[in-house]
Amino acid sequence: MGSTKKVRKTGRFGSRYGVGIRKRLLKIEDKQQKTYACPFCGFKKVKRKAAGLYVCRKCHASFAGGAYLPVTMPGSIIKKTVAQKSFVLKNKALDELIENVPEEKPVEEKKEDKKKKKEPEKKKKEKK
Repeated sequence: MGSTKKVRKTGRFGSRYGVGIRKRLLKIEDKQQKTYACPFCGFKKVKRKAAGLYVCRKCHASFAGGAYLPVTMPGSIIKKTVAQKSFVLKNKALDELIENVPEEKPVEEKKEDKKKKKEPEKKKKEKK
């Protein structure tokens, strides 16, 4: 028994297990047997060695991934958030530098402030 045109590799199961399960298995097996790009050297030479283990056949780098794919959705989300946090940290450092810059003191006081200061002095002189 081998493969057929319609069900390809899942033809080995014959009529057992149901159509839906065999279709899902076909999608997963196609994805896990593809070659993927290596995150280290960039060549499309990564193959699945075991569940969750992948090896590049060019640079011999081995790394962990998902059970069927080298990159999982939660892993990609975590990568993005880590990248954003490093960007935020750089922004925080810039904000601290800006806060530590000495501010210029105002040269002239407002006219209202000057008047308020003079009024109490006048009252004191009148009482004496």
